Amino acid sequence: MNAGVSFSVIVTNYNYREFVAEAIDSVLAQSRPVVQLIVVDDGSADGSPAWLAERYGADPRVTLRCGSNGGQLSAFIKGMDGVTGDVVCFLDADDHWNPDYLARIGALYDARRDVDFVFSDVSLCGNEQGMHGFAPHAMDLGYTAISTWITAHWYGAATSALSMRRAWARRALDVPIAFQETWRLSADNCLVFGPSVLGARKYFLPTGAVHYRIHGNNGWWHARDTERQFASGFRARCLINHYASQMHMDTLTLDLVKREFLSKPEPSRDETMRYARIAMRGSAPWLKRVERAIAIWRRGMRKPATRTVSGS
Repeated sequence: MNAGVSFSVIVTNYNYREFVAEAIDSVLAQSRPVVQLIVVDDGSADGSPAWLAERYGADPRVTLRCGSNGGQLSAFIKGMDGVTGDVVCFLDADDHWNPDYLARIGALYDARRDVDFVFSDVSLCGNEQGMHGFAPHAMDLGYTAISTWITAHWYGAATSALSMRRAWARRALDVPIAFQETWRLSADNCLVFGPSVLGARKYFLPTGAVHYRIHGNNGWWHARDTERQFASGFRARCLINHYASQMHMDTLTLDLVKREFLSKPEPSRDETMRYARIAMRGSAPWLKRVERAIAIWRRGMRKPATRTVSGS
């Protein structure tokens, strides 16, 4: 019997001294222990570096890395240096996990060697309460490269609910150095869009074990003005194009849209409609594109005989 996957966790902190201990301690309290916990302080000015050194400097389970303020993407990249775990999880310093979080996603990784990327729902805490998730139940999302490239659909969650096999984290964060300035904030876009376009197989596993702290207006779902929406969307599109160029994706790639869709055991209605629309694009003859769209629609509208095993 193969041993289960091992976990490395990267916690990134910037001026969250009042919250970071809860994040770190929640990792150390996991029922499935981590092999590596790396805490990156991104040049905090609130005394975090000295406080972290005092509290965790002698703890062999914790590796502390402190540096100048380079932004979130820079902190992710610093955290990946020397990572050894089979699976890498990311945790923001103002969030925390239930003790069974790694055990639950680990069971899925153990059972499904073909799954590269697992993300969870988040339970809001702090100034708001509630749950946010990709779907009401576990979903094997299959491959998402073409869908992400064409539609920029977000097959992911907040940073603290993201995990992926180590090779995919390295590939997602292998970006030009200039990107570190562009993605000083919201660098979870790199963690989500990168594996999507590069070809990772994704799975949504609701756990209720990721606690996402709301303080101020930091929730990603909050409405934004039109100007900020354009700027955010433009940056995301340029990032997606970067990953797509690495894969040499072109209009002929769209001929594979049906095959990508067939990698999803139980596609939702929205996913089916998304892929049917994509099938109408590309350079294939019009009739061929219509046939693909109809085939996708018919397959997606079939009621599945059984529910996909969640691994939880």
